[in-house]
Amino acid sequence: MTAKARILVVDDERGMCEFLRFLLQEEGYEVDIAHSGDQALTKVGESKFHLILADIKMPGLDGLEMLRKLREADEETVVIVMTGYSSLDSAIKAIKYDASDYLTKPFDDPDAVLAAVERGLSGQKAPSPF
Repeated sequence: MTAKARILVVDDERGMCEFLRFLLQEEGYEVDIAHSGDQALTKVGESKFHLILADIKMPGLDGLEMLRKLREADEETVVIVMTGYSSLDSAIKAIKYDASDYLTKPFDDPDAVLAAVERGLSGQKAPSPF
């Protein structure tokens, strides 16, 4: 099976990383893992990813700050943020830093995650909730 795209999963919860790795690899994606925002920025500096799935709340450099720093150097990579602690403030920041989508954890439907990834890779933004 040929990889559809290279995806970086960024989450400090190892179980979530492994779940997403399995889910995405089953769909043919090439998946790499980072357990912090700093580690993700290092990996992005070393190679190209088509899409990044990043948790917002992580120790050290959180997902939104990682996204802000990423945008300073790379406006092209699609980023989907994930959180178990959704708030209006984090959603607004995600939009400000040009996140493609905003997913809440835990995921009730893995197909919704795959749909968000497909939308992001096809250049579509998430439908507006307003």
